[in-house]
Amino acid sequence: MKFGAAEEAEIDELYEWFQQNPKLPKEIDRILLKRFYRCMYGDIKGTKKLIQINYGLRNKHSHIFLERDPTDSDSKQTFDYADLVPLPGLTAEGYKVSCYRMVDMDPGKVNHTADTKAFFMVSDCRFNMYDGDVSTEGHLETFASGEVQIFDMNGYTLKHLSKMTFSTLRIYMAFLQEALPVHLKAIHIINCPSYLDKVVSIMKPFISREVFKLIHFHTVSLDSLYEHVPRSILPEEYGGNGGKLADLKAQLMAELSRKREYLMDPNHWKVGGEKENAERRRWPFK
Repeated sequence: MKFGAAEEAEIDELYEWFQQNPKLPKEIDRILLKRFYRCMYGDIKGTKKLIQINYGLRNKHSHIFLERDPTDSDSKQTFDYADLVPLPGLTAEGYKVSCYRMVDMDPGKVNHTADTKAFFMVSDCRFNMYDGDVSTEGHLETFASGEVQIFDMNGYTLKHLSKMTFSTLRIYMAFLQEALPVHLKAIHIINCPSYLDKVVSIMKPFISREVFKLIHFHTVSLDSLYEHVPRSILPEEYGGNGGKLADLKAQLMAELSRKREYLMDPNHWKVGGEKENAERRRWPFK
């Protein structure tokens, strides 16, 4: 839905507030700012609060959100062994679907912190773009009304599970549930292993009751997944006609490379610095 003149004026006001606030970075991409605004249904106070939570958590955990490079050796290892791919288009409900799976089953490739860092780089790469199908008229102003995540556990073993670190899991779940400028609508776990109960018992303490209700476990076949996600969006590997994951991943990797400078620019992510010193006296802390 296209932003009207009144909404654009509110985005201008939010942008000015952002730039003057010493508790925030120097810059924010306008589309990303619109995403925060749309996520909070145009509520200015709520938008500001979500923005402050987002950047507060980023800077509290700088080793994941600030010290990053989509082309470094750790990121390369993650993207070599795993697919972290947003799928094109939207569901009938206006939801954006992303698919996550391993393509190399070697547990030695798993680095939980580096993998989490890569996950959020993919999100940040996507969040300063609109979500609509580029072939659809009016896509330039379209944001998804919700997020759907598909986790394929094929090949996932207890050795993979042992690579998980609680400190990183806690950061991941906190940011996912509290700080992302999207509405999580469903999490689909497919190709569930026999020891699924062990995975759930480890993760459940970090998951809010509301989010846990959104998780769907598909233990028999993908037929139950098709009831939630249309085949038109799913990639060929999952019985859909949304293209091959390898091709979609290649597009994503090209976009990550193109946005490398943006993802690594402290002006867009790091709180403090020259702006904090210059603005500290005149900006009213709230």
